[in-house]
Amino acid sequence: MDHQSLSIILRAAISPNPDERKAAEESLNQFQYTPQHLVRLLQIVVDGNCDMAVRQVASIYFKNFIMKNWSPHEPGKQSNVSQNDKDMARENILVFVAQVPPLLRVQLGECLKTIIHADYPEQWPGLLHWLKHSLQDQQIYGALFVLRILSRKYEFKSDDERTPVYLIVEETFPHLLDIFNKLVQIGSPPIDVAELIKLICKIFWSSIYLEIPKQLYDPNVFNAWMILFLNILERPVPLDGQPADPEQRKSWEWWKVKKWTVHILNRLYIRFGDVRLQNPENRAFAQMFQKNYAGKILECHLKLLNVIRVGSYLPDRVINLILQYICNSVSKASMYQLLQPNLGVLLFEIIFPLMCFNDNDQKLWDEDPHEYVRKGYDIIEDLYSPRTAAMDFITELVRKRGKENLQKLSQFIVEVFKRYDEAPLKHKPYRQKDGALLAIGALCDKLKQTAPYKSELELMLVQHVFPEFNSPVGHLRAKAAWVAGLYAHINFSDQNNFRKALHSVVAGLRDPELPVRVDSVVALRSFIEACKDLGEIRPILPQLLDEFFKLINEVENEDLVFTLEAVVDKFGEEMAPYALGLFQNLAGAFWKCMSTVEANEEGDDPGGPLAAVGYLRAIGTILESVSRLPHLFVHIEPILLPMVQRMLTTDGQEILEEVLEIVSYLTFFPPTISLEMWSLWPLIIEALADWAIDFFPNIRIPLHNFISRGTTHFLTCKDPDYQESLWIMISSVMANKNLPDGDIEPALKLIEVVFQNCKGQVDHWVEPYLKITVERLHRTQKQYLKCLLIQVIANALYYNPTLALSILHKLGVATDIFGLWFQMLQQVKKSGVRANFRRERDKKVCCLGLTSLLALPADQLPSEALGRVFRTTLELLIQYKDQVSEAAKDDESEDEDDNMDSFETDDEDDVGDGSNKEMGVDEDEADIIKLQKFSTQAKSFQPNEDEVEDDDDDDDDQSDDEELQSPIDDVDPFVFFVDTMKGLQASDPLRFQNLTLTLEFQYQALAGSVAEHAEQRRAEIKERNERLLPEDHIFRK
Repeated sequence: MDHQSLSIILRAAISPNPDERKAAEESLNQFQYTPQHLVRLLQIVVDGNCDMAVRQVASIYFKNFIMKNWSPHEPGKQSNVSQNDKDMARENILVFVAQVPPLLRVQLGECLKTIIHADYPEQWPGLLHWLKHSLQDQQIYGALFVLRILSRKYEFKSDDERTPVYLIVEETFPHLLDIFNKLVQIGSPPIDVAELIKLICKIFWSSIYLEIPKQLYDPNVFNAWMILFLNILERPVPLDGQPADPEQRKSWEWWKVKKWTVHILNRLYIRFGDVRLQNPENRAFAQMFQKNYAGKILECHLKLLNVIRVGSYLPDRVINLILQYICNSVSKASMYQLLQPNLGVLLFEIIFPLMCFNDNDQKLWDEDPHEYVRKGYDIIEDLYSPRTAAMDFITELVRKRGKENLQKLSQFIVEVFKRYDEAPLKHKPYRQKDGALLAIGALCDKLKQTAPYKSELELMLVQHVFPEFNSPVGHLRAKAAWVAGLYAHINFSDQNNFRKALHSVVAGLRDPELPVRVDSVVALRSFIEACKDLGEIRPILPQLLDEFFKLINEVENEDLVFTLEAVVDKFGEEMAPYALGLFQNLAGAFWKCMSTVEANEEGDDPGGPLAAVGYLRAIGTILESVSRLPHLFVHIEPILLPMVQRMLTTDGQEILEEVLEIVSYLTFFPPTISLEMWSLWPLIIEALADWAIDFFPNIRIPLHNFISRGTTHFLTCKDPDYQESLWIMISSVMANKNLPDGDIEPALKLIEVVFQNCKGQVDHWVEPYLKITVERLHRTQKQYLKCLLIQVIANALYYNPTLALSILHKLGVATDIFGLWFQMLQQVKKSGVRANFRRERDKKVCCLGLTSLLALPADQLPSEALGRVFRTTLELLIQYKDQVSEAAKDDESEDEDDNMDSFETDDEDDVGDGSNKEMGVDEDEADIIKLQKFSTQAKSFQPNEDEVEDDDDDDDDQSDDEELQSPIDDVDPFVFFVDTMKGLQASDPLRFQNLTLTLEFQYQALAGSVAEHAEQRRAEIKERNERLLPEDHIFRK
């Protein structure tokens, strides 16, 4: 297709006529893989004589094609782009990227990003040469634009993946430094200069983000860069051309240059300039940075912040970054010494005004209260907020330098309160009072720990916080609720004060101002958790829930859900009368939230997904709270099932963990699993096969419930065939050589579930499951997984020893399997601890499997094998008995350990302030000394190296198996062993006699001990069954 024809089709692609658009799209798809098509698209993009709308659609189509087709997404698949087209596209993009308008450059930049990530350095080695040449040949903007994309590829790379950065820096940084130096020297620089400097800053940032390139360790080279950055930092931003509108001003190129300069200096200081955080080889650099630059940067930052005092402009992000730098300086003795002369001005003339309610807050409160609430609870906003940085600073200041600063801050806050109280109503400094309350909230942890303040908190709340519940100013009512929530857990000497605050917060749920209602709901969580007399809340619970759901339907906010969870946790089964209403409201809020997320797919607001997760988690909390009321689940299920069905598709990828938790509850707590719930089985299996393999451990739990609690339906239903679909899934996972050992663990546990719950009813599945188990055992390296594979065999023997053993012989592996099994049972570490089958459940399963063999006749289990199995089982039973006994002792001593762990010392920081300062030690260094002492003490509780030398999977030993129901829970291995031996004695007395006569003395003693313990267990079980009524086990994920 020639240039003109392609232009006509592209114009038709943006036609208002849908038929024309559809025809154009079909033509583009038809010719997309023809030779030169990609190049012609690029020619239209860069053709200045072509209509801009056509150029723009060409650039978008060009970008989308490259992102989809440049590099195959599947291994081994051929690219749809010919090598010749690739070469021409790469060459021409580099030529034209700087020449096209910004609107098109953005699209070409995305193309370059895709190409560079796929091709550099292997398929595009000439790119670095082009960059170096262009930086010297005055093609500066294009070269910087491309170099920024290239450097960003390695921004988050570490170790070997980062190697190409060293050559990039070596080849380009000398030229960058030269260009940077010339740009800085330009008098009255135009805005184009700012854009070039900004690109250089971004390249530098990406190159040093995780690690400083070795070339910059040269003091002369690093100093040359630092001189330029400090020049930019100190230089006032030009006034000419600066936009008047604050929103446009913060995006102005010169302010962006200032922001990136501060960003870089912060990164160098916080990540690389801290001696304590560096390994020995980088410590010299950190010491050099502290000595030569850290103080100078602090001085520049303080001067820059000073413009706020006189009302001049400084972008929020720049303020935030500067305060982060100063905050990190508080703990360093030398830096704090530089900070001290300016601390009063900084605290009371810069920091405090930033904390006060301002004109922008009021404008947003009045014009868009929903956005005000969103920003107030958005963790992303906090990363950029000057107010949050100001709060972080005073928190760090009193934590590290509390003795000398907490009193100053407290006195200042008291003066603000005093001025407020004394001012007439029309002239009260409401905004300053708001800032003081915010400071009280920020200092909460320190004030609650420190004498004499902690004894005066109740009086402070009564005099200065609680009155603002009735303030005529909305933001003070909101702030009063927020502060009251933070202090709800203090010990009130007068419970009436707690009661009044609680009722004031509850009243705030009906406030006419949305932000007040939201802050009141969030504060209510703390009051509910701290409330000792639920009688205060119980009478108003229905109204409280009504107000809560009115609000949750109006605002998507995860913190609101936390309050609901607190209510449910506190009232437990008392929530039953409200349960259906709660589920209906939460499901409705969830659907609304998901609709918002879908409508905003291109947006980057995380609030919706976070709120959706919160709603699901609240549903799980309520399901657990009513778990002892199984009759409710018949009514709950129809409310939640449609939501779960939808979210088990790809729509629910981001929230699958929470959805599966709900499915686990719905398949465990009801009296039976309904046919409607069984409709989830195919969805779960399909998701696991297509995209949800990472969630296999979570998926295993509802599948376990389906099989164990719906065994009859699992076995009898043929449409769909659940047994077949389970086999297809498990065999696929087990045979997948690309899956690491750990990822197949849930498959093995599901095989166990089938054997244990379907005893005598799935004979035809024993051979296929044993076959894939043996095949995986042959290639498994992970020791813990070998144990699980052996346990599958043990379960098969317990299911049907005759069938299982015959299959192992048929597969020709019986001798090898038992040899490996016995060897693993005997393996110990140097300390004498058993290396394998370490959990109680592991030992029990092995005992049941081996004991089942003892009942086999001589033609299936020869006498020699019988003796070996008998002796091994005796040893294993004794180990199991000892382990159960030790666990019981540990449970008894657990309360004492908890009491010891709860020991705390008040005012620890204050003690440190005095002693460490006198010794000239930084506060963070003192913290490290403490940690080193704790580490030394902790070593006495750790095993020696030789004891854990071969233990590379300790973490895998932690499992939730013991919290899931199984038929073997009711089987006592000692009673089962003794009963099996009695059966052998009755059926074949001679075989039994021969076995006992050939036993060594030690095994005769073990047998007597096991028999005695079995009778003891039998009596205990009988007594327990007579004493206790059956109770439902509580399922915990």
